[in-house]
Amino acid sequence: MKLHYITLSLCFLLAGKNSLTAADNTVKNPLITELNVPIDYSKARAEDVEAYVNYTISEVTSGISSIHHQQAETFENIFAAVEDLNTKISIAYNNCHMLYWVSPDSLVREKGLEGFQLLDSISTLIFTDKVIYQKMLRFKSSDGYKTLKANRKILVDDMIQNFERTGVNLNDAQLEVYKTLDKEISQLSSAYSENMNTSRDILTLDEEGAKGLPDAFKETYKVAPGKFEIPIINATNEPVMANAVSEATRKAYFIKFNNRAADKNLSILDSLVKKRDQLAKLMGYPTYATFNLVPKMAKNPQTVWKFINDLVSLSKEKAKQDVKQLEAEKKKEVKKKKNAKLQPWDVAYYKNQILKKEYQVNKEALRAYFPMQECLKGMFEIYQQLLGLEFKKVSNPSVWHEEVELYEVFENGKLKGRFYLDLFPRPNKETWFYGVPLTQGKATPDGYEVPVSMLLGNFTRPTKSQPSLLSQRELNTLFHEFGHIVNEMAYHGEFSSQANSKSDFVESMSQLFENWIWDYDILSSFAKHYQTGEVLPKATFDKLLKAKNLSSGLNVIGSLRNCMYDMNLYDRYNPSKPLNTDKLWQNVDKQLGVIKSYVPGTHKQAAWIHINTHPVYMYGYLWSEVYAQDMFTLFEKNGLRDTKTGVRYRELILANGRQRDILEAVQEFLGRPSDNKAYIKSLGLE
Repeated sequence: MKLHYITLSLCFLLAGKNSLTAADNTVKNPLITELNVPIDYSKARAEDVEAYVNYTISEVTSGISSIHHQQAETFENIFAAVEDLNTKISIAYNNCHMLYWVSPDSLVREKGLEGFQLLDSISTLIFTDKVIYQKMLRFKSSDGYKTLKANRKILVDDMIQNFERTGVNLNDAQLEVYKTLDKEISQLSSAYSENMNTSRDILTLDEEGAKGLPDAFKETYKVAPGKFEIPIINATNEPVMANAVSEATRKAYFIKFNNRAADKNLSILDSLVKKRDQLAKLMGYPTYATFNLVPKMAKNPQTVWKFINDLVSLSKEKAKQDVKQLEAEKKKEVKKKKNAKLQPWDVAYYKNQILKKEYQVNKEALRAYFPMQECLKGMFEIYQQLLGLEFKKVSNPSVWHEEVELYEVFENGKLKGRFYLDLFPRPNKETWFYGVPLTQGKATPDGYEVPVSMLLGNFTRPTKSQPSLLSQRELNTLFHEFGHIVNEMAYHGEFSSQANSKSDFVESMSQLFENWIWDYDILSSFAKHYQTGEVLPKATFDKLLKAKNLSSGLNVIGSLRNCMYDMNLYDRYNPSKPLNTDKLWQNVDKQLGVIKSYVPGTHKQAAWIHINTHPVYMYGYLWSEVYAQDMFTLFEKNGLRDTKTGVRYRELILANGRQRDILEAVQEFLGRPSDNKAYIKSLGLE
């Protein structure tokens, strides 16, 4: 590639926009700040987002030119320099994407979308730059490479691999095809997310249809005497599906929930799968899954399929027994229909009925013991004690919405990072739950750049009469997602690009912390009735613990169903005979042979964020869980509040990212090789 090619490409992308200099913007633009100064989000307007993106591109353009002009290749002037540019792009990309997800301002969301798509294109231009790539190869053949150790050697090897996976070795014509496909995939993915997040549907119920729904829930969505309008969103799914007495209500909600954005996203998904397959084949791989898995722990589809099939074999019989148990409960209730079959919209409801009748556990009554603010306070205290950290709430922070909170993280009085909490659903906000990195830790000449993250949630909202009361499932999600936050806060490595672990291990560091809510000493420290202050009774907790593995086999099969669907989309796509994404659900159900979960006329795949933004990812949740439960055995042994074990875990695992081999780090933490015994035991499948 000629020296001027990438510069001209960048200039073309900036054409028609106002290019801004650091001198012009560091004061005026609230998104451009000095090292470790929080962004002034409340003042950020659409034009600021656009200017911020242009400023970042201008800085990157200058940096690329500097790398091109280097006469002798060193680690610092090639690899560290590219890492610096990648950090600039990543921070701007993350903030644009975050504002696209959460800003109440439609113009800011629009510019956020445009911004992260443009920055994604810039990143592709860098990682397809043949001049830089050749300099990297020359360095790798030099004596300088031979002297590298530890994380620096890993950085060089990973960066070269990333360049090669972005098509740098393709000829010019193929490279243009790659860039076109990459851009189209990004645009399709954004459109899918936009359609999902702006989907609006409601279920209108009368008193009979709303029978069984919690009183507070009904009051929230009451629009007239005896009339309720339930929005079809993640926050209403569990209350309706687990409590509605009317099967017609459950079925109607189920169908609507699994049809969100179907009118637009089915065709988009078809195009995404097709273009990802084309990209993989362009890169010389037989399937997109094969291409996608190369940098992950699993490395190839064969390993993933074996992992999935082994778990199917392990959990299938328990799952069949779970179905029989739930179906028997349905037949007891629907006495006039002796041949009643368990339907997909029945599972949560009859599981809840068994909890109530056989275990005396009332999930909705439990909410009273889990007010959000007390859960947050209790969770923070546990994480602080365990990991040797301190969280301080910032007064009057500059945020994008009045409900958002900001905290600073300290260790021995030294700032370690910041995190934002955006916990409740609102119109046009991303509908799922995430720990979102905004800035990742990095050593700079001016000092250490501390990590910044956001917990994006859609938890049950407070009402006029009561605070936000979490279900046990939501409490589990809170502990899980905050695990991602402390993972980000724990990192203190040299390079930001090494902050994240491999994507099929990263969930383990959050899943591990879910175990804390299954310890009564921990749970009782904050689970107190929001009105009376009564601590969650030990007898109630014991019943919860006894019922923990109710339908555990069916739960695992449900997860495996998603894994198989994801892998079929991206590992068994045949361009000469494109698969029908509805038919695929039926095929997977038939292959599993446990329950017919697919309902004709529904399209779960149209509002399923993972197969859109995280393809070939679902197996990673179960893969990670194996490591999470194994690592938890050390906390079981030493104590769930043991700071020594917690800090050791923080340093060896959370702070690692990709600075050393993951299996090596896990083995050092455990003092032995990892195995799946604890995971199998946790499911009650021994």
